[in-house]
Amino acid sequence: MTAGNLKPHGLKVALICPQIAPNTGNIARLCVASGAELHLVRPLGFVLSDRQLKRSAMDYWDRLKLTIHDDVNAFLAASTVGQRWCFSTKGERSIWDTPFEESDWLIFGNESHGLPDAMMTQFAASLIRIPQQPGERCLNLSTSVGIGVYEAIRQCSTRSNR
Repeated sequence: MTAGNLKPHGLKVALICPQIAPNTGNIARLCVASGAELHLVRPLGFVLSDRQLKRSAMDYWDRLKLTIHDDVNAFLAASTVGQRWCFSTKGERSIWDTPFEESDWLIFGNESHGLPDAMMTQFAASLIRIPQQPGERCLNLSTSVGIGVYEAIRQCSTRSNR
């Protein structure tokens, strides 16, 4: 692997009921650039033909590995291979202490409510948090996904280069 290229991996990003088209467009672009799959779970707060979504993703959209799930239950039924890591400001485990593997799912809630309470309960042992300054509420969704994806890639790449 050269300094500017990533080796193939099986990381998958899931957005649970995303609400803001430009955030999802930015995440789609990130997924294409990083080689991650993108899974969107309905209901979405926008239509997939939204001009702002396409503008954010620019010419990357055609190369996106995208799967749409009708609801959380359909997503959970489809995401059985690999560890599910749920990102939340309520997580107690730091992203830096999370052992990512190449087949993992990086799951993020929506911009205003985060993950559904039922998922927070079901996946309490796999809730992880991106560290930030005390008293700060949260990071932007697309920023959080970028941090999560590239930390997981870094760990997987470091491990495979040993």
